[in-house]
Amino acid sequence: MELSLFISLLGFLWVAAITPGPNNMLLTTSAAHFGFIRSGWLMIGIMLGMQSILLLVALGIGGLLLLYPMLHLFLKIAGSLYLLWLAWKVATASYQTLQAGNTPRQPMRCYQGWLLQFLNPKAWLMALGAVSSFTLPGEAYLSSIVAIAVAMLLVNLVAGMIWLAFGSLIGRLLASRRAWRVFNLTMGLLTAVSVLLIWH
Repeated sequence: MELSLFISLLGFLWVAAITPGPNNMLLTTSAAHFGFIRSGWLMIGIMLGMQSILLLVALGIGGLLLLYPMLHLFLKIAGSLYLLWLAWKVATASYQTLQAGNTPRQPMRCYQGWLLQFLNPKAWLMALGAVSSFTLPGEAYLSSIVAIAVAMLLVNLVAGMIWLAFGSLIGRLLASRRAWRVFNLTMGLLTAVSVLLIWH
């Protein structure tokens, strides 16, 4: 893959990865409640999920979404319901102090971040867009898929770390019960609103 095409690919993936959406809202919320390090597994799960979807799309399975619109509709409905459930859980989370020695409940696990991507239409569209726009024909197809996978890994890592850092910074401001409640309601609402992006 030529450097100019790779740079264009990075730009495409960066816009998709850094903009607010369900993944980034969950990363921010997790880091605010559990800290940067403990939320790292969620980020790794999200990244692995994106790589899994890219592989499925590269193998042609993603084409089923284009061939069978009802499958895409099912994915949107299931993803929307799951995200609304997560939004409710975030918005109604009970108050936990973040002081040393007080161990809060567990953050989302790696496998949950991974599974979330399979219900995330934005993730499928990102992979479909990357494969359809940036793969090369013939013998160069495999190497272009590897280039997309590397670019996606790098972009998701940087974007995820930015959202985790943002959440960690916010977490330091959540000393009071009122601040915690306002933050949870806000993040729950933003996660619910991100469902609208699925239907746009």
